[in-house]
Amino acid sequence: MKKEKTKSYELPSTQPNIVEEPFVMYGTLNLDESKRYTYADYLTWLDDKRRELINGFIHLMSAPMRAHAQVSQKLFKPIDRFIEKKKGKCHIYYAPFDVRLPLNNETSDDKIYNVVQPDICVICDLSKLDDKGCIGAPDLIVEILSPSTLKYDWNYKFNLYEAAGVREYWIADPKSKTVIVFLLQPDGKYDLGTVYECNQKAPVHIFEGLEIDLNELFE
Repeated sequence: MKKEKTKSYELPSTQPNIVEEPFVMYGTLNLDESKRYTYADYLTWLDDKRRELINGFIHLMSAPMRAHAQVSQKLFKPIDRFIEKKKGKCHIYYAPFDVRLPLNNETSDDKIYNVVQPDICVICDLSKLDDKGCIGAPDLIVEILSPSTLKYDWNYKFNLYEAAGVREYWIADPKSKTVIVFLLQPDGKYDLGTVYECNQKAPVHIFEGLEIDLNELFE
């Protein structure tokens, strides 16, 4: 297994410059691209657009490509089966599913500036679940790379998940057929990441005994 270094990033104080989608109009909504929004604002956007908030700035999400959707489905199934077989108390969800990541212990809707829809997430502390989704860090988050989300998942989401305390962060790349697994360390930082290639099995560290066969995942 190879190690791959990652860079340290700060949450943006301005709009992420990697967002390629225009911010002029979202359906019938006219949203200001320079404005920071909260989860309270987010709840008022009752159109059919999928969005995330990173430090209050909007990222408009597009529908996933077929390879992306296929990897998501193949990864969801074995984790879900494992939880059911072990009669675990963890829950697994796939996008669209809102995860609110409050920083500085601010949990009121008008104080939350980070709302994401991970491709897959596992929550084992069921007190974090409510009718609106999850509030607080999931135990495991998986993001599946696509050309439009490459820098976004590696940059802003990496740093956000680390700051929020997500125990295990997977980045799955259908193009290179690899999975990079980052584990949160006692100092609150992710390790350098372990790269698993197509002929290997990637362990799910939050569950003892669960491994994902990457040949099957990227078949």
